Amino acid sequence: MPPKQQRGEATVELLLTSALRVYAQAGQQGFTVTAVTAASRVSPGSLYHHFGSFDGLAAALYIRCMEQLFDEMIVALQRSRTARTGVRALVQAYLRFTEERRDAALFLHASAYSGYLAARAEQIKAAKAAKLAVIGAWMQPRMERGEILPVPGPLVEVLVMGPVAEAARRWLSDTYELDLGEVARILPESIWRSLRPDRPGTTGADGAEGGED
Repeated sequence: MPPKQQRGEATVELLLTSALRVYAQAGQQGFTVTAVTAASRVSPGSLYHHFGSFDGLAAALYIRCMEQLFDEMIVALQRSRTARTGVRALVQAYLRFTEERRDAALFLHASAYSGYLAARAEQIKAAKAAKLAVIGAWMQPRMERGEILPVPGPLVEVLVMGPVAEAARRWLSDTYELDLGEVARILPESIWRSLRPDRPGTTGADGAEGGED
């Protein structure tokens, strides 16, 4: 790699790392060009050169954090052998990321509807769709075999990501008192039940009998 390209990539990494640290320490109100360039010791001109605008930096950071979250979920999913353990692994990986990578999780949840992401909405949507496609490719054959309730992809996202994202959001907030350990004990199985093909008298691929527990 040419030295100029190496320096450029190092600058991008420094800006993204500094931006996340600034957001974690100062919140959305303190998340500014001035704060990020001061923390990184990178000039505003260099920031604009690499990201086009401060909104571009924020969007790049959002995509980066989102892809890190999904990558951890996908690794956990692909290590799973059954539909039940796969769905549970998705939920557990999301919660583990939230606890271990609190700054990234906070940025994702607090920034999701911020104005500075609106201009990059299509870019963010495409990045997320690519990750969801991997999860869908794991689930689809299991749906076809009757191991997972056959529901549209967007509804799978709602059923799996919706509850765990809300739990993570509440844990990250100062408004609610929520024990993440308790969530991790209860939510994975609860979410699996929303996708389990409940057919009384049948046995699923994980060896658990269908129907009510």
